[in-house]
Amino acid sequence: MKYVKQIGIVLGITMAGEVLYQVLPLPVPAGVYGLFIMLAALMGGAVKLESVEGTGNFLMDTMTMMFIPATVGIVESIAEVRAVLVPFLVIIAVSTVLVMIVTGRMAQWVMGRKEAKQGIKGGNAA
Repeated sequence: MKYVKQIGIVLGITMAGEVLYQVLPLPVPAGVYGLFIMLAALMGGAVKLESVEGTGNFLMDTMTMMFIPATVGIVESIAEVRAVLVPFLVIIAVSTVLVMIVTGRMAQWVMGRKEAKQGIKGGNAA
């Protein structure tokens, strides 16, 4: 019964994301709305982590299987894919490197701010 409740919460938030997608005139996917609603619900305390953790773990564990149909579809359309394969690979490689650089810089910045705050609170400032 615990998992039925968890799935109900996740599906309810997913449906709320779908409603926002239909109502708001913004080019934002329904799944993104759902993720933001879930984040707000978790951070605001409306949903406790324990009340969705089991279902979330299950969905994360089975995520790779969700991509199998898309992969099969790409393999079936290999002729069309070959025409754009090199540009796609270049774009993927460049964007991956950029994401890694930006993520690393942001992590360094956040850690630096955290250390600076701890230094001020601890009285270690010169």
